[in-house]
Amino acid sequence: MTTSNMNKRCFYLTIGILSMLFSGILYAWSILKVPFKEVYGWSDSALAFNFTVTMCFFCLGAFFGSLLSKRFNSRVPLILSGILVGAGFAITGIIPRDAYYILYITYGILAGTGIGISYNVIVSTVNMWFPDKKGLCSGCLMMGFGISTLLLGEIISKMFSDPAIGFKKTYIIMGIVIGIILILSGFLLKRPSKDTTLPKPKIKTSGSDEVCTKDYSTSEMIKSFTFIRAFVFFIFVTAVGNSVISFARDMVLSVGATASLATTLVGVLAIFNGVGRVITGMVYDILGRRTTMLCANTVTIVAAAITLVSIVTNSLVLCIIGLCLTGISYGSCPTITAAFTSSFYGQKHYATNYSITNFNLIFASFVANISNSLLISTGSYTAPFIMLLLLSLAALVLNFSIRRP
Repeated sequence: MTTSNMNKRCFYLTIGILSMLFSGILYAWSILKVPFKEVYGWSDSALAFNFTVTMCFFCLGAFFGSLLSKRFNSRVPLILSGILVGAGFAITGIIPRDAYYILYITYGILAGTGIGISYNVIVSTVNMWFPDKKGLCSGCLMMGFGISTLLLGEIISKMFSDPAIGFKKTYIIMGIVIGIILILSGFLLKRPSKDTTLPKPKIKTSGSDEVCTKDYSTSEMIKSFTFIRAFVFFIFVTAVGNSVISFARDMVLSVGATASLATTLVGVLAIFNGVGRVITGMVYDILGRRTTMLCANTVTIVAAAITLVSIVTNSLVLCIIGLCLTGISYGSCPTITAAFTSSFYGQKHYATNYSITNFNLIFASFVANISNSLLISTGSYTAPFIMLLLLSLAALVLNFSIRRP
């Protein structure tokens, strides 16, 4: 590989991480919803439903983005995503007090769809430059997406509380800034040409099954039992992280943490989420799919078990350990999903196949809703974590049954 191509790889990866960092603000809903609750007095259920709408349209946007990227280059879908996200956040800033349902359209549908498009296009485009390090590349991109809440959330929170800015202007500024960044990325990111020389993926030995010998169409992928087992596996593993993220702050408060420590630990969860994405990518490239998925599954089981014990024994220390492990576990999921889809089903239909695989997030969100329902009905975190531990154990059974189609 020439020095020029090496520089291009680094440049496109940097642009991808930066774009993903700003796109990931979608997941800072626990911060972004505060003014609507405190200033407008909107109910928790109304605000919670908005995140469900957002996740659904995020996944649909990713699928739509894959279709656009087939017909056009990466520029068109990224420009469209910038327009949707910019308009979605900016209009959210001018929603009147008595029209909460408009939030579902602006934040949920417009911003959710736009970020879904950019997510899929950025990951698939940048990954094309790293056939030899798909796991590490995916991990770095996912890290940018995962730590957005930590890096940008505090800035946005301060802007909300600044009398000179307020939450309305903050949303408008967010729309303008993120929209511009995504549109610019559309002009900067390019796919490698057919004559571009790139390192070939390393052929692993010792029984590894990492080398893809066929490009599967989306219909072929969906019909394979391997995909079905892997899809359910991703739902079960992701559901643990989704559930913990939804009530992390209240959970650590229940075992004796102070309010300030609880807020800090939410940031710690985001840090381990980001770190987990990069570490998983590196492990994937070195040890392969089977070992990486087993490691991630094991971490998920241990995280759920330790957190359950911390709840039963009222141990803050164990709860913090469980929270950190949950962050690593949750961070591993998108990295494995991206690398798994590419290595099992090929690069030709990767964008569409990856968007379909990501639909596991919708089902995982429903499991998180069940966890919250168990919490409300029992008044304890014990029942939710028993369920999550059982799901992570069920995922282990599925893990051993996943074979190349």
